[in-house]
Amino acid sequence: MIINIVLALIVLITVWLAVSSVRVVNQVERGVVFRFGKAQREIRQPGLTFLIPVVDRMRKVNVQIVTMPVPTQEGITRDNVSVQVDAVAYFRVEEPLRAAIAVQNYLFAIEQVAQTSLRSIIGKSDLDDLLSNREELNKGLALMIDSPALGWGIHIDRVEIKDVHLPDTMKRSIARQAEAERERRARVITADGEFQAARKLADASAIMTETPGALQLRLLQTVVEVAAEKTSTLVMPLPVELLRFFERSGKDTPAAEQAAAPSERQQEEQPAVTDAGTPELAPPGPSFERPAAEPAARSGVARTA
Repeated sequence: MIINIVLALIVLITVWLAVSSVRVVNQVERGVVFRFGKAQREIRQPGLTFLIPVVDRMRKVNVQIVTMPVPTQEGITRDNVSVQVDAVAYFRVEEPLRAAIAVQNYLFAIEQVAQTSLRSIIGKSDLDDLLSNREELNKGLALMIDSPALGWGIHIDRVEIKDVHLPDTMKRSIARQAEAERERRARVITADGEFQAARKLADASAIMTETPGALQLRLLQTVVEVAAEKTSTLVMPLPVELLRFFERSGKDTPAAEQAAAPSERQQEEQPAVTDAGTPELAPPGPSFERPAAEPAARSGVARTA
């Protein structure tokens, strides 16, 4: 009876040791075996693996890409602007043996290195770089984190800055700057358009000056455009040449009058030719000069009285 019990115990212990010596490694993991506390160089691959009971102890290391958010870090940029920046880091374990023995907790270590590197990037960069030149900053940040992580058997795939929080006063200043820049561009574009239009009009006027027929064709085209509308009024523009003709005619007329004026003055200055031998005879009859003067005298006396 005792022998049977001992045999049963031996069988149970053997089964327990056999079961405890079998381990399963998942596809996304790698196994690092410690034999009597010493790490073995052989990395256990996914699948079934056998360990020596009581002697071996295995630690599984995940080799998937880990997405780690970097907490918001507050700092002052190189141009003295207070900002709050957060980021996200993507990394994976390339050497499970180093990740298991070189650092106590590689996840916590990567998080701390990412925070300190992000603070350093904020202090070395300007505000414009944080807002518009993020690709270069991401590369620099990934390089700063990857330098110590290589000794831990970890590779940093990429690091990206998620958001930049600015003070309200700085947001208003940036908005005013953007508005002024847009207004400047609008004025430049308007001035450029007017300049090009003036140049084209100058070229067209030069062509019309060389070919008078082009001006007549343009006049006819304008008449056709005006007549196409349903209106009872037809506007007929006058050619500039016609106005210039009237202007020249007006200038020629005073010149002709000035040329004819001296001859008339000479005729007036010449003395009238009279016959000296024929004396002038006064017309017979009473003279009305004195009676005309007498009423005036009388009226003057009456007014004086």
